[in-house]
Amino acid sequence: MHSYYNQIKDILIKNEVTKQIKNYSINKSDLTSYYEVGKILIEAQGGEERAKYGNKLIKEYSSKLTNELGKGYSERSLKYMRKFYLYQKGQTVSAQLNWSIYVELLSIDDFNKLEYYENLVVNQNLSVRQLRERIKNKEYERLDDKTKEKLIKKEKTEVSDFIKDPIVIKNTLNYKDINEYALKKLILENLDDFLNELGDGFTYIGNEYKIKIGNNYNYIDLLLYNIEFNSYVVIELKVTKLKKEHLGQIETYMNYIDIHKKNINQGKTIGIIICKENNNYIMKYISDPRILSKSYKIVDIKKDNYQLSYLK
Repeated sequence: MHSYYNQIKDILIKNEVTKQIKNYSINKSDLTSYYEVGKILIEAQGGEERAKYGNKLIKEYSSKLTNELGKGYSERSLKYMRKFYLYQKGQTVSAQLNWSIYVELLSIDDFNKLEYYENLVVNQNLSVRQLRERIKNKEYERLDDKTKEKLIKKEKTEVSDFIKDPIVIKNTLNYKDINEYALKKLILENLDDFLNELGDGFTYIGNEYKIKIGNNYNYIDLLLYNIEFNSYVVIELKVTKLKKEHLGQIETYMNYIDIHKKNINQGKTIGIIICKENNNYIMKYISDPRILSKSYKIVDIKKDNYQLSYLK
């Protein structure tokens, strides 16, 4: 056991030296060092299965390292190093993310969920604060099971896979009653959050988007564009349970955009009905896979502190 401790101590001392003299490689050194420490901790505790339950050694090493090297080597930190090794095992340690991000990620017990948020950080350059917000929003839990299965199996995904259900809309204006106008106002007030709820690549074009069908003018609640899938996205907002007439309305708007706005190099328009309550009986008989229906959930904001307690 003494030799394991000395190995850990030597690695951490070298890392502290690197931090002082090689600023450009601090993050890489941190991750590599903590990976090695995690590996040795597993070995010292008798393998992966025993290491899951063995925290007595962690407590002992933490106390000694703190006395000899100073702060930064708490029991919690060493446990994260151990988990970091288990998560990264067999992979090349990359300095693409920093240790602060990994500490936030490693608080997640489900490795599939952890990997989802890791990819989110890489693809969207999230800060620790932004990552914490996305985790608190229970974003992963609001993906459907088919999407999670695709992610686990590394299968190809579609634009619809990452639209959350329910879509969380923050009530930053403290509305008591939510009609369609108020719902749209809340979305536009927090547009970036709303686009994140839909997934990657969505951009805003306009609201109350005016189109002319025959002699009458109609207004699309929200018109978006998805860059990744190269297609327009029509959004209709309903503060009721989904009804069959809603489907006819959005299909008409989608067809209008396809005929009058889409060019030959763009994909067919997607339609998303965001409603108070879904109706699976109706959706079961929809033959157009471009039409999607998602429910929404209004979350009251108090001093930027809220919990999505309705989700398990």
